[in-house]
Amino acid sequence: MFFVMTPSRRLLSLRRSLVHCRGVSVENTGRKAAVDRVLSAFRSICGEDGVSLGEAIREQHGKDESVHRCRPPDVVVFPHCVEEVSALAKICHDNNLPIIPFGTGTGLEGGVGAVKGGVCFSLRNMEQILDLHPEDFDVTVEPGVTRKALNSHLRDTGLWFPVDPGADASLCGMAATSASGTNAVRYGTMRENVMNLEVVLSDGTVIHTAGKGRRPRKTSAGYNLTNLFVGSEGTLGIITKTTLRLYGIPEAMVSAVCSFPSVQAAVDSTVQILQAGIPIARIEFLDDVMIDACNKFSSLSYPVAPTLFLEFHGSERSLEEQVTMAEEITQSNEGSDFQWARDTETRNRLWKARHDAWYAAQALRPGSKAYSTDVCVPLSRLPQIIVETKKDLLESRLTGPIAGHVGDGNFHCLMVVDPDDLDEQHRVHLFAERLARRALALDGTCTGEHGVGLGKRALLCEEVGPLAIQVMQGLKDSLDPKNLMNPGKILLNGGF
Repeated sequence: MFFVMTPSRRLLSLRRSLVHCRGVSVENTGRKAAVDRVLSAFRSICGEDGVSLGEAIREQHGKDESVHRCRPPDVVVFPHCVEEVSALAKICHDNNLPIIPFGTGTGLEGGVGAVKGGVCFSLRNMEQILDLHPEDFDVTVEPGVTRKALNSHLRDTGLWFPVDPGADASLCGMAATSASGTNAVRYGTMRENVMNLEVVLSDGTVIHTAGKGRRPRKTSAGYNLTNLFVGSEGTLGIITKTTLRLYGIPEAMVSAVCSFPSVQAAVDSTVQILQAGIPIARIEFLDDVMIDACNKFSSLSYPVAPTLFLEFHGSERSLEEQVTMAEEITQSNEGSDFQWARDTETRNRLWKARHDAWYAAQALRPGSKAYSTDVCVPLSRLPQIIVETKKDLLESRLTGPIAGHVGDGNFHCLMVVDPDDLDEQHRVHLFAERLARRALALDGTCTGEHGVGLGKRALLCEEVGPLAIQVMQGLKDSLDPKNLMNPGKILLNGGF
């Protein structure tokens, strides 16, 4: 049955479009007037150099590493301390201007786009490492501090922060997106490693989610406000400090690579290694397409087959036992070409190849753009979803090497897309939706670590259901009644 739009329906549709456009135009005009009104106040707080209206600066702060188009803010401010963030937020609140926090721009779901315009708070000037307590294994950092900068600062203390998403992201930004990465199987995600947060709410109020200056290793006092803001993607407040757990640098580290005849054999080895109680630090899966890309990009010569990258941390004596047990398990699952990397240089080269997977995928098609989407399923469902996903990629005529944190059931498709091919971009979009729904059908989640952002809001509704969404919306309305904090992200009715 075909639906034919009558002249009267066409007229009604046109009128609605005109009303919508008129409303958007009025909103944009009103927002521009509000921005003009507050510029002098912004400059009195941040200084002349701390406020930018330049097109290049605004565009730089309107896009992350995702495929979502650039949505530049109306103005970018560069505060130096929490007092300045609070004062700026109060002005935005009084003038109904949206607030978009910005760390390093390494997100993958469009989380920094100013979909309703407004003010971008670029937090790069807040870069102090505060309150390091080596004896208590914790540290407090500002949002301009990145993962690599912190670990460089900690080098002489015998401590490190192990959560490693690959990119050298802002630690407060990692908290905001609940990031994880290759070490999560041993050390957990940001959610397990954030002890306290300082947060500026939309009206400028400053709160400390676990109490000001508090850093106990555990607590059962009241609601877990810290975990409410971890993963909130800037929609509830601006994270201006985070207190993190630290760990002792292991006495020794050993890495290994092993090839398998099938995805099932690689996952079976992973499950058996975890069941054996081997305290593996990293266990990463690369499919045959991804390992071939890494070989070419990083000048390696691993067999082109489903492959596991493993790493063990501990004392010299304990590692011998761990390595022996892991090798026996992989061999029982037809693992072959088991190669050990014991010295630092070889081990670093191995993991650099894994972290360069993004660039290796792009190199498969010069001139292309890469888009990474992730899902997470129970370990037992991982072989099924990877096999079905590889079949879907072939049928959809798409290039999408697979890499995953197999110890968590989390994997990524690194889609390689021609930016000028609209049909291919559409097929990638449909594929990503099918992948997420496939994960949901297998009792998984639409995102294991990238976050919801713009692209997975409808999928979040399918995942948690309408009642849970109502609770989330209630929390948002309570903390941000004017919907100024990063509007349009996570919740469907929270923006445009």
